[in-house]
This record gives sequence, structure tokens and C-alpha cells, in this order.
Amino acid sequence: MGAYARASGVCARRCPDAAGPWTFSRALRPQLLPLCLFLLLWLAAPGARAGGYEVSRASGRKRTGVRVKPQYSLEVWVGLSCGCLCCFLTCALTRPSQAEGSLVLGVVGTNSHCLFLPHPQMGFDGFFFGRLDYQDKWVRMQKLEMEQVWRGSASLKPPTADLFTGVLPNGYNPPRNLCWDVLCVDPPVVEDPQSPEYNVKELVDYFLNVATAQKRYYLTNHINANMWFKNLDKLIRCKCFRSQQAKGSSVHVLYSTPACYLWELNKANLTCLGGLACPMGHDPALNAPAAVGHSGPATFPGACSPEARQVCNQLEALVGPAANVGPYGSGDSAPLNEAMAVLQHHDAVSGTSRQHVADDYARQLAAGWGPCEVLLSNALARLRGFKEHFAFCRQLNISICPLSQTAARFLVTIYNPLGRKVNWMVRLPVSEGVFVVKDPNGRTVPSDMVIFPSSDRQARPPELLFSASLPALGFSTYSVAQVPSWKPQAHAPQPILRRSWSHPLTIENEYIQATFDPDTGLLMEIMNKNQQLRLPVRQTFFWYNASIGDNESVQASGAYIFRPNQQEPLPVSRWAQIRLVKTALVQEVHQKFSAWCSQVIRLYSGQQHVELEWSVGPIPVGDTWGKEVISRFDTPLETKGRFYTDSNGREILERRRDYRPTWKLNQTEPMAGNYYPVNTRIYITDGNMQLTVLTDRSQGGSSLRDGSLELMVHRRLLKDDGRGVSEPLMENGSGSWVRGRHLVLLDNAQAAAAGHRLLAEQEVLAPQVVLAAGGGAPYNLGAAPRTQFSGLRSELPPSVHLLTLASWGPEMLLLRLEHQFAVGEDSGRNLSAPVTLNLRDLFSTFTITRLQETTLVANQLREAASRLKWTTNTGPAPHQTPYQLDPANITLQPMEIRTFLASVQWKEVDG
Repeated sequence: MGAYARASGVCARRCPDAAGPWTFSRALRPQLLPLCLFLLLWLAAPGARAGGYEVSRASGRKRTGVRVKPQYSLEVWVGLSCGCLCCFLTCALTRPSQAEGSLVLGVVGTNSHCLFLPHPQMGFDGFFFGRLDYQDKWVRMQKLEMEQVWRGSASLKPPTADLFTGVLPNGYNPPRNLCWDVLCVDPPVVEDPQSPEYNVKELVDYFLNVATAQKRYYLTNHINANMWFKNLDKLIRCKCFRSQQAKGSSVHVLYSTPACYLWELNKANLTCLGGLACPMGHDPALNAPAAVGHSGPATFPGACSPEARQVCNQLEALVGPAANVGPYGSGDSAPLNEAMAVLQHHDAVSGTSRQHVADDYARQLAAGWGPCEVLLSNALARLRGFKEHFAFCRQLNISICPLSQTAARFLVTIYNPLGRKVNWMVRLPVSEGVFVVKDPNGRTVPSDMVIFPSSDRQARPPELLFSASLPALGFSTYSVAQVPSWKPQAHAPQPILRRSWSHPLTIENEYIQATFDPDTGLLMEIMNKNQQLRLPVRQTFFWYNASIGDNESVQASGAYIFRPNQQEPLPVSRWAQIRLVKTALVQEVHQKFSAWCSQVIRLYSGQQHVELEWSVGPIPVGDTWGKEVISRFDTPLETKGRFYTDSNGREILERRRDYRPTWKLNQTEPMAGNYYPVNTRIYITDGNMQLTVLTDRSQGGSSLRDGSLELMVHRRLLKDDGRGVSEPLMENGSGSWVRGRHLVLLDNAQAAAAGHRLLAEQEVLAPQVVLAAGGGAPYNLGAAPRTQFSGLRSELPPSVHLLTLASWGPEMLLLRLEHQFAVGEDSGRNLSAPVTLNLRDLFSTFTITRLQETTLVANQLREAASRLKWTTNTGPAPHQTPYQLDPANITLQPMEIRTFLASVQWKEVDG
């Protein structure tokens, strides 16, 4: 494409030459700099001249018109990223010559809609952050390890996953007494000697002391802090600095940029330490235990889940312009993508927002899903060959779907967003009666109906079950018809009283057996039949009594903070009322622990895991006790204090109870200090057997005793934790009740990765169900309806995940492919080996006419991208092979993601 924009006169990426490539648009095309950028430079320049400073194009270049000593410069960096304007005005203390002491002062103002991910594959050179365990920070300060090279993956060949990482000295705050934000109360700089508030000399002396103290903890002569411009200008131009320099002060103050600061560090040619671990802890000075957050909204719209966004993007890419404009109107994936981007904010993910903000998140999702429904309708009609009145059941996750509950016959189209075939159990709420289900070829398939007892607090309608076979990146359409003349043979859960059976109760299929305690009704054992593995597993629900402050600390448990007032949680109930369902397709045990806590443990036919569908809420707080509810699994596995959690669904990290790998931990919060984020899975193993629990949402989890796992599922608290939300976590209405799923796998430790990797992929990107009444008109005259479709000519290998397939402009698509196994994870099926693909004829609806590989964020061509090179204490990076791109020979290494922009030509869709 060869179109890159250089930011002339502005330090675009690296200071010495302002080198590109620096791109601002989706399609890697040059854009004119926005008007505000020029206004900003225009406004900045006079102030710089008035203050006696020059504007330098880059450190190390020849300067003209110097008003002060030539070793000082003013740099202004304005960057565009994430499709929106983000202005970074960073004060930095750097000298182009080798300085004895320098201080970098950072003032960063960012557009709140931008999300910067410090991923090396995105082309980033450095990452600076403020929050880490206070004990970790103290040790790093003493060892001069505040800046390191972070190696983010053990699978990717260095330096692919290496990223220079620095810890900011004051978190995200300026030094004490030097905060001049509108929210701060520190006195401004007063330069007038006649003023009774004159303080510039005092502040300069204090400033120099701060700079000197801060320098002691960093290896180079360049260090970092945050400040504001108006008062900084006064400090910088103060004659006090020059008088101090004349007396031998080595501190020189001037403006620079984060990029220039990073470049100066790189020029120092240090040997950087490899690896950086940043677990959270409890700082007694801040009274801040580890944060856990809320488990998420209870009735999060099922249609607005992550797989819905992927389905919308994929069908827009597969069908092309006909998906955007068609018989149902104008459809667009952008509104939902934008809403999902907003929801990547940590307050949305963790629930640490005010209630009206959470309501607005839901509003944006619902508004974004509307144009996607139109897009999906256009695309499905085009691919199916018939224009139906499609129905999208937005509340299917809480068993509500008006069409299936009222119609005597209807069509069910199930779209699979994965690049491999999937067998999926469809559950639809229906009216009572008998239904016949037929597959895409018109053959009757087995189906069952489960009726739930009306006495249940959250009454559920009868549910129709059938197994659907779904092609890779495609759909199958099944027909459902009620047969009123047949005698109903629905299966209702049969109540079983305690001690009413002499032997333990079991449910099983061809792969798994789950056994329940006859005295308590609780799960007591799981058996993997294939591998003849038996593991005693006791699972039930507990709750922590939330602290409202005590003698040790006034810190309360709240939206940000998890701080129980005692180490042992209390059981919701020591036994459960149970009901049993057994059909040809499913076996279920319905457990009721209390009026506000219940669970269904089920095994579908052909399923190699146990599914636990839990319902919690509204949590009672009439006793004035806030409650934080967990699901806990207890086993006899000897785990030696170790457990494992995923990192954003990719890398698996070992956790050790009451331990940190880089310093001797002083554990002050035995529960919160051992809680970690669980995005998709958590597991324990003794080296032989492995018990893995997959989640359907991000949750906090831990192993607080050997052989035990726990996940927090819901919280309801009476007091605000004082961390910024300013209201207690006390959601009412539908949000007070949560339903979710945990999937449990028991496997041999050496073979477990294949199970949890592929199951997690299927759980995160579950099929999308779309209903229609049937009887629609042909899309084109003479076109026959299509009941099955695949967007791939051949399915992808199981180790390859189609991460992104989306529109990227006229006749251009964005394609990301991910190897989802780490090195050495699965040797039995060879799933950890490199995989080679042919992209030329991979897709069935379009032809790739041109393929270009880019960085992960698709804003730079890979062949043109370059990053700063660092020397680590692990030795020099391996030699990089010359880059070549062959669309017929695309190789993915373990854990590698490769990103492409594909120019395409869509084919005519028959049918």
C-alpha cells in the first residue's frame, strides 16, 4: 500500500529522527493532521518562545534560534491512535548530551475513549504503569529494578513478546505538594517577590530535592514524574534553577516526550533485567486490600455478548456490501463495536462503576445491537436464499424468547463463529406439548423437553432440547413443529428427599460420571470414564461477611475492595434439596440451597465436562451483613500451595499462595492477597490429575487451601469502600439476580490443555441462535433455500483460532489468526506444534486478491515496522529471519497472532 504519514516537526515515534512509519487510518492511508493539532502547536510555540525555550524537531538535531543553553529543548508530541485524537503533552527532563542527573516530568491527557494495549506485537516500544504491589515497588526501588524488559510469553521467540516496562515513581500522581490539577489544593507557583505568597524559591529547592531523591531508584540519568504546564513554566524559567546550576546542581529542567525519554534510556545501552511480575497487594499506608470487583450484571443481554459482536463482524465480512444494505434496511457493525470498545473500560469489566453508568453501558450495548440485527438479517437472507422475519431472542440467557414460546412451528438458525465444526446443545423456552425437530436435510433428530417446577422462585418455562451439528464459520437451520395430537412426554425434575435412597445418586453419559452425597445432596465425586480417573470433589456455595472497617483498618469491602472480616466463609447451606431429570439427551440434578441460591448440575450426551448453572440472588442483607458469595470446589489433591489462572484467555500463569516470585511477601490480607483475576479458567493439579473450572465471565478466584478452588459469583454490600464509586454495591431490580455457568473438566495433567483450550474457545464464542416463523419469500426468483452454509472451504486445525474477520473499508477485510496453544502444552495430539495454512482459497464467499501483513493493531505494515532493541540479562535476541509473505504458506508459532489486511472480491452467492 505504501502509504504512511510522517509527523514532520513532531517527535512521532523516536526522538533522533522522528521516524515513522506512523499511520492514522483504518486502511493504512495517510490523513491530514486534524485542525486541533495545528492549533495546539501554534499555541504552544509562542509560550515556548516567551519562556526562553526553543522548539526542537528531535533530540540530537542541529538547533537554530536558541534562546538558552543549547543542551535544553522543548518537545511537543501529539499522537493519533485508536481512531481518535489522543494528545500527550509530556514534560521531560532530558539532555541530548550525557547528563549527570535528569528528571522526566509527565503530564498526560488522553481521550477517555482510547484504549492503549501495551502489546509488543502492536509495535509499542515501551509501557509505563503506576499500580503495583507496594512491597514489590519497595524491593525494586532498592535493587534499581524500576525499569525492566517484560517478556510477556515463554512461547514466542524473543524479542517478539519483549516490552520495555517502567514503574512510575508516584503511581499516576505528581510528587507530593506539586499537584496543580483543578482537583488539587496545592498552592500554585508565585513568582512575584513582592507578593506575601511568594514561594518560587522554596518550591525550586523542594523540587530539586525530589528530583535528587527520585534519581536514586533508577539506573539511568532519566527519571519520570507527572506535572502541569502553567506552574511548570514558572518553575522552569525561574532564575533559581540557574543559580543552583551555577553552584553545581546536576538537575536540568525542560520539556520532552515519553518517546524521547524512552529513546534516552535505550541510548544508555543498559543490560535490562528480563521479566516483570506485578501482583497486587495490601498497602497499609493506603488501607487498600486487593480489588476483586462485581461479578457483572445479572441479565447482561444474551444477544450483546462477545460472540454476538464476532458474528456481526464475520457475516459483514463474508457477505460484503449486501449485508450492509439489503431488504431489511441499513445494517452496520460499527455501533456495536464502539459500544464494546467502551465496555473494555475496567469499571465496566469489573463492575466498579456507579449504577447509572452501568445502566448506560447496557443502553449502549442495546443501541449497538440494533444495527447488527439488521445486518444479520440481510446477511442470513442472502446466504439462505429466503427473506424471513428473523427474531433475535435478546433474553435467551434467562429463558425468554417470545417466538419459541408462542409459535406452533418455527425455524432455528444457529451460526457457529469458530473455524471448526461444533456440536451444540440448543435449549429453547417453549410452551407445553410435544415438538418434532428436523435437521437441515429434513431428518428428524432426537429432542427432549424439560419442565421446571412452578414452585421455583425464578420460575422457568419448559425448555426444548436438541443437539445441532454446525459447520465451521457457518450455520445450520433446523425446523421445529409442535404435534398437538401426541401425548406429552416431558421430563419434570423429580423431587428426592434426603436419605430416600440407599446408594449415592449418579448422573452420567458415555464420558463422565458425577456422584452426589446421599446425606447432603452435594456433588461428591467426578469420574472420567475414558481415563479411569476418580476424584472426590465437594462443591457448594459459601459467603464472606464483608468488612465495614475494624480496629486494624477503616477500609470497608466495596466495589473496588474485597476485604472480608474473617478468614473462613460461611456456608449458604450445609445441604441442598435436589430434583432429578434423566432423558436420552441430558441428565440433571437441580439443587436448591436457599431461597436465593440454586444450581443445576448437568451432563449432556457426548459432553466431556460437567456443567454447573448457578443462580444467585437477590442476596439478603436484612441482617445488615454484606455478603460476597463464592462457589468452592474441595478435593484431596496435594497442590503444594499452587494453582493456575489464565491471562486474558491466553497465557497460563502459575500462582502460589502467600508467595511472590521476586520478593519475600509479608502477607497482610490472607484472602484478598491471594485472589487473582480469572478471565476464562482456573485449575489445580497434583501433577497426575487436573481439575479445571471454566467461567463464562471474568471473576475473582483463588485456592486458599491445598486441593481447593473458589470463584466469586456475586456480591451485595452495604457500605462504600471509599475508592471513587461513592455508593455501595447494592444493585436492585434485575441486576440483583445473577445466573452463570461453570464448566468442570477432570483430566490427566499432561493431556488437560487440549480439553480446556478448545472448550474455553467454544464457551467464549458460543453459537448465535436466530429464529424465524418460516414462510418467507425467495431472496431472488428461482433461488432454492439453503439450510446449511460454511464460510470456509475446509475447517481450521483445532490449534488455530480465527480471532478476527471484519470489514476494514471498501473491498478490504481485517483477518487475525491465532495459535491458541503454548509451547509444550499438548504433545499427545501435537497441538503445540507450529501450524501452516494456505489462505489463498480458505474462504468460500470471497477471493483474496492481495494480502498484506501488519502489526497487531493493523496500523503499520509488518515489513516496515521496527522497534527499539534492548539487551537483556538473558543474552542477545536470536537473529530474525528475513521477512517474506506467502499467502499459501502462513505459519503460526505457538501463542502467535498474525494480522493481515486482505483486499477481496466477493463471489455471487448461489441459492
